[in-house]
Amino acid sequence: MSNTSNFRQAIREAKGQALIGPNVIANALPYVGGGLVLTALGTYGGLGVIQSNPGLFMPTFVAALIAEIVLFFIASSVAQKGNNSVALPLLATYSLLSGYTLSGLVFVALGTQGVGIQGIAIAALSCGITFVAARQIGSNLSDRDGMALSQTVYLGIIALCIVVFGQLILSFFGIYTPTWLEVAISGIGVLLFVGAAVVDFYILPRTYRNDQYLPAALSMYLTYINLFIFILRLLIALNSRD
Repeated sequence: MSNTSNFRQAIREAKGQALIGPNVIANALPYVGGGLVLTALGTYGGLGVIQSNPGLFMPTFVAALIAEIVLFFIASSVAQKGNNSVALPLLATYSLLSGYTLSGLVFVALGTQGVGIQGIAIAALSCGITFVAARQIGSNLSDRDGMALSQTVYLGIIALCIVVFGQLILSFFGIYTPTWLEVAISGIGVLLFVGAAVVDFYILPRTYRNDQYLPAALSMYLTYINLFIFILRLLIALNSRD
């Protein structure tokens, strides 16, 4: 959920801009794919820790979450400056940590009747379908519609981040969101990140040059990993109702 600062900057820089990087998304895609593969490896490692030493997982989860947040801002800053040789290993490490922190949710999904491995596959496939649709829609948005959608999605993601952060804090005190509210939050999250996927195809070519593929890749990675998370949360919530 650490993409609001990049999103705000991208909107600001895209205002009134013509395309300055028509090929930046194509250049970024291999790095998005590589990041998602590393995230899968991190998730696999996290699942291994949960199964072999469950008491160790929560302390390491908290440490990984803090390191992930700090590393995001460092890697994002380095990537924005165009220092790709330094940014790339930082972003790779960030992807691994993201996978580790995601493993708890995946473990819950695997243990939820009606979700399981097929639910994880559905979430991943849905992200792929979203990419195809978002590419067609976002690339053809007018400036007026593109900026309006960008601002709406940005404000929605800020509100969503506040809610999710509140959920995380309350969970440490044993207070959990009612199922009906979790369904609503997760559904809104899915809609917002589908919108963010569309916005990426409008914003990124107007914000980054073709050689600025790493910050563009980070933006797209965050969109699809968060979309995956909220689809999975929604499936879990829907299958956990009494």
